[in-house]
Amino acid sequence: MPTAILTGQPVPGSSIETDLRSLGFDVRTAVDTTEAETLLAAVPGDQRVAVVDARFVGHPHALRLGLIDPRFPLAAVPGAVTAQPAGRQALTRAVAREHSAGGGTTLLDNLADRVVTALDADGCAVHRPELGSLVATVPADPQARNEARQAVAAVDDEAVRLKSAVKSRDGFFTTHFISPYSRYIARWCARRGLTPNQVTTASLLTALIAAGSAATGTRGGYVVAGVLLLCSFVLDCVDGQIARYALQYSTLGAWLDATFDRAKEYAYYAGLALGAARGGDDVWAFALGAMILQTCRHVVDFSFNEANHDATANTSPTAALSDKLDSVGWTVWVRRMIVLPIGERWAMIAVLTAATTPRITFCVLLVGCAFAATYTTAGRVLRSLTRKAKRTDRAAQALADLADNGPIASFVARVSPARLGAPFLIALAGTAVLMVSLFSGVTWAPVAGAFVYAIAAGQALSRALKGALDWLVPPLFRAAEYCTVLILAAKAEVNGALPAAFGLVAAVAYHHYDTVYRIRGNAGASPAWLVRAIGGHEGRTLLVTVLAAALTASQFTVALTVLAVAVALLVLFESIRFWVSAGAPAVHDEGEPA
Repeated sequence: MPTAILTGQPVPGSSIETDLRSLGFDVRTAVDTTEAETLLAAVPGDQRVAVVDARFVGHPHALRLGLIDPRFPLAAVPGAVTAQPAGRQALTRAVAREHSAGGGTTLLDNLADRVVTALDADGCAVHRPELGSLVATVPADPQARNEARQAVAAVDDEAVRLKSAVKSRDGFFTTHFISPYSRYIARWCARRGLTPNQVTTASLLTALIAAGSAATGTRGGYVVAGVLLLCSFVLDCVDGQIARYALQYSTLGAWLDATFDRAKEYAYYAGLALGAARGGDDVWAFALGAMILQTCRHVVDFSFNEANHDATANTSPTAALSDKLDSVGWTVWVRRMIVLPIGERWAMIAVLTAATTPRITFCVLLVGCAFAATYTTAGRVLRSLTRKAKRTDRAAQALADLADNGPIASFVARVSPARLGAPFLIALAGTAVLMVSLFSGVTWAPVAGAFVYAIAAGQALSRALKGALDWLVPPLFRAAEYCTVLILAAKAEVNGALPAAFGLVAAVAYHHYDTVYRIRGNAGASPAWLVRAIGGHEGRTLLVTVLAAALTASQFTVALTVLAVAVALLVLFESIRFWVSAGAPAVHDEGEPA
């Protein structure tokens, strides 16, 4: 149980002790710094501890935001400071300093705030939550206390808490058609002890049932699938709202939320393809194309953000215009809808599934996503060309990790005697050669194209990716590898080739998403042994082209299936091992992904 140390003489009529106990704290009282330091030392090192001024006046949710958020080692609001085990040493050192400054006998006024000042002076990162209209203060006299209590009474704590459970930057559909009621579902779940992870799992199961309904290939099945997909999305919103409402963040929850959204959407694509096949329509190429396009869109987002989030001199006229448009109300919603974020996209898929056919659903989805991808990528290219950003070594390393170069490309990068040109242009040239070879009609031409592509991949990463457009290198590699699998499977023209290709791309895409969230958590890329074991993007591309050239169409299908299973087992094993380990980072994306 976490411990809260109340410092100073209790104030008659104060609810602070009750509020702290309602947040799960065991409350102890200290009347001087000697006793505060003694109580602090008595708290086990693996437990959270807080120092709170007994004169504190404020909303319970202000205390909740400041004292129980698990994402931050050190956090504070006016009159209160808390430390998790990772920040415990820094807190103990700051309290000891205040003890010495006071001569060890008298509790200094505003001890909690002075401790925060000492932590800042030590260079410690102290999280200070945005309180908005919530009150958190330490009144200096009875009149100020009365005014603070009136301010607390004037603001509905629960209404603020409910509002803050909703993301500040959601899409139009989510904001206006889901969040107005999903926040109340989230509160209902939180009050009954349901956790975000349980709701996340329920959302996944609902989406899988929706995929199964679509796989029936009947009109009734399609209608049920559309309804269930929307229900799954509502639950997907609810799990995050529970986490924000109750501050129940966890590393496992971050991993589940990051991976299940993609698993749900891509499983639904597979369900639609299976349902269409039952009706005699083969749309596996469309399903795989939709998955490739959506994954590449995400890689563009990830690469651009990683390349620029810590860049210096990171301004451009294009960015300034974008910021100006964001200040005009209606343009904000138009620009959010035009990129077809998850809410709009799933709503569109659900309606089209219920009302039309899988082929029409995929065609509209592909056109919409292609337009959104063109819009967002063009805007980011313009920003990159007009800004004078200086990328950091960390950004360059993140892009190199996202590139996913394997042993072949890494060897080329080490032994190349000369650098042929800018990384982006080299990657673009290698990808172009590969694409031309795939459509040449010569059996072994794709193998030669993949070999050139592998050399280009090594050359592209033989220098730091700090050029204006070098953030496009990882998306190019993703598109090249995924499209190679799609094209060769389609050219096989046998039953099962495209579903096997779908499975392989899904497994590889999972590996790439896993890498993204490791980087976001400052945990680095996937381990080198895993990248070597699954060959890197260039190794897998070369292997698939060799298999397509050397084997019959039926044998190629079997080989793709075996490769898909092998890659899936390896990446899932390592991913699960990492994300459930104690050292995994808590990654929480407060933006709505594309």
